Amino acid sequence: MKTIEPCVLVIFGASGNLSRLKLIPALFRLDVAGRLPDKMAILGCSLEPWSNDQWIAEVAKMLQSKFADGIDEQAFERFRARLHYHPNSPTNGDAYLRLKKVLEETPGFPPNTVFYMAVRPSAFPAIIDKLGVIGLLNQQRGWCRVVIEKPFGYDLLSAQTLQGSLYRHLNEPQIYRIDHYLGKGTVQNVIVFRFANILLEPIWNNHYIDHVQITHSETLGIAGRADYYEGAGALRDMIQSHLMQLLALVAMEPPVTLAAEHLRDEKVKVLQAIRPITQNSVHAHAFRGQYTSGTIDGIPVPAYVDEPGVAPDSATETYAALKLFIDNWRWAGVPFYLRTGKRMAENSSAICIRFKRPPQDLLRRMHQEHHESSRPNWIMLGIQPNDSLKMEIQVKVPGFDLTTRTISLDATYRKQSDQEHDAYEGLLLDVMQGDHSLFLRIDEVEWAWRAVDPIIKVWAMERDFINGYNAGSWGPRGTYRLFDSDDQFWRHSLDPEGADLQAY
Repeated sequence: MKTIEPCVLVIFGASGNLSRLKLIPALFRLDVAGRLPDKMAILGCSLEPWSNDQWIAEVAKMLQSKFADGIDEQAFERFRARLHYHPNSPTNGDAYLRLKKVLEETPGFPPNTVFYMAVRPSAFPAIIDKLGVIGLLNQQRGWCRVVIEKPFGYDLLSAQTLQGSLYRHLNEPQIYRIDHYLGKGTVQNVIVFRFANILLEPIWNNHYIDHVQITHSETLGIAGRADYYEGAGALRDMIQSHLMQLLALVAMEPPVTLAAEHLRDEKVKVLQAIRPITQNSVHAHAFRGQYTSGTIDGIPVPAYVDEPGVAPDSATETYAALKLFIDNWRWAGVPFYLRTGKRMAENSSAICIRFKRPPQDLLRRMHQEHHESSRPNWIMLGIQPNDSLKMEIQVKVPGFDLTTRTISLDATYRKQSDQEHDAYEGLLLDVMQGDHSLFLRIDEVEWAWRAVDPIIKVWAMERDFINGYNAGSWGPRGTYRLFDSDDQFWRHSLDPEGADLQAY
């Protein structure tokens, strides 16, 4: 276990949802687990004119709301000793001078600092500029790290503009672009699954793999975030960030080591190798949809355009699917299908890898007699709601006749004694340890935007129509046009029996 130097974690936007739902609960659990250094302090900053005692009371409410079973009072007494508060406006220069005085003169505050931007991305440049001008980012007293949340821009140009504003006061090693999806245990398990086991490496290529599917579906709608979602949509919100990172982990070459730069170098090579989508080929490689009214778990839900804050003529996509090709030696010719959607039939995130059929169907006669075709093998990694690894193979049905059926070899990652951690817990530790492995480097961000920018531009010009799909379904039927062959279909379930794989 790497030693963590004490620091002050400054949370801008401390009264917001990210702080309430994720950051403060994650820090509390880390403290309970004994993972935070003794002298670490947590300094909340927001527009609220709270005193320290009022901030501590707010934190108690956050934790009580998050943990239904209650919190240990003794543990909270230890945690509250770390809590401090500073009212701050992103554009108020005097407030930053007072913040500097708090950081430099408060007894017991360590010289190392983490600034966490739990605010709107539009506020990043102003905050960074104010911190830089007064010398809080120059690392003269101790190390300084800045954490920013996605979206990292809204296209390639805006991402580069944002980066320019960061580079005025920060160098790349100080910047931690957080993608909480990479903090999920199963996502990290992709690396272990691939590189700690030799048995799959010989067949992890275009000679044996037919295609790869990466899915993230949600039953949830936009949850009152129309102001954000109307400007983002499913493509920017999920595919450009989370799913593109999963693609890179599945397709990357073995790194020299698991050091951050070696990992990120290999991911960038994958993103660089994605075949460019021209504006003329967008419709052959991308499909979008928007949910209409329907039912989720038996409860009626409104159409997207009837959600509060959404324009009645909105063409923002709540479903997006892409077909991508990676033009390198290992993956040439293998389609990677990425899809995401809101108000879908299930909450599910999975990587599904379908293998090619055997070169000769030795059981063809049996298949003809039973009016069926040979079934391909699948390897599936479930990310949520359950961590899982499944492999589908064909076996003989017991009895005299030579007939086959599909069975699933299942493995669970967790033992009953294993503790479950929120993604933010591990990522916060990584920031404090200075480990960039699960954070995005700027060239990763730029190459991911290059892959989707042509789609964004074409969809922005096509605002008069968008395909609809019923809430509670698996998305628009037209998405099947992306597939390269008639025997390819979306994998809606990780179970071989009892599921109609093409159901809508």
